[in-house]
Amino acid sequence: MNEWKYESTKFSPIPKAKQEAMDRKWWEIGDFFRRNSLWMLMYCTGCCAIELPPAMTSAYDMERLGMGPMATPRQADVLLVTGYLSLKTLRRLIYTYEQMSEPKYVVGFGSCTINGGIYHDSHAVINQLDQYIPVDSYVAGCMPNTEAVMNGFVDLMDLIKSKKADGWKRYAKNYEWYKKNQIDSLGVLRVEDEFHD
Repeated sequence: MNEWKYESTKFSPIPKAKQEAMDRKWWEIGDFFRRNSLWMLMYCTGCCAIELPPAMTSAYDMERLGMGPMATPRQADVLLVTGYLSLKTLRRLIYTYEQMSEPKYVVGFGSCTINGGIYHDSHAVINQLDQYIPVDSYVAGCMPNTEAVMNGFVDLMDLIKSKKADGWKRYAKNYEWYKKNQIDSLGVLRVEDEFHD
């Protein structure tokens, strides 16, 4: 019995070097649209969230920069963490972050995400968000004003353009380190409620 053999006629495969160049170009095009169309999931746990409505409404209109809210983590590009994080909310935040698809970015909003803010000495509040999930950009202040919110997102767009916003890669590379910090603070990482088995 004769074996069928594939022979290229006029449609030959693309050489590997050319394919890699094409892949890079497509990735650059994707980056352009990705950084100019950021969908954010707002994880509001403190008073900083009061600055978000003015940023999203007609006074500042974040959508003119290509940013808008998203209801689910699976469709969001940016996780915006506002305010302090208790140990209970940290568990939910990690669960939310891990549901997001890559590339994903985290913006720490307010002093509480940087150093615990006014709750820095509380036993129930974490002091540094970047010990548990990677943070790509911070917006400092207690509470940062609306202009700072806008500048923070423009900074994130610049970081994406320069390929420096790579927290999701750092999380994958240093997963064991992040997981150790999470377990040291929380004990069990499992979310236990009526929605999760």
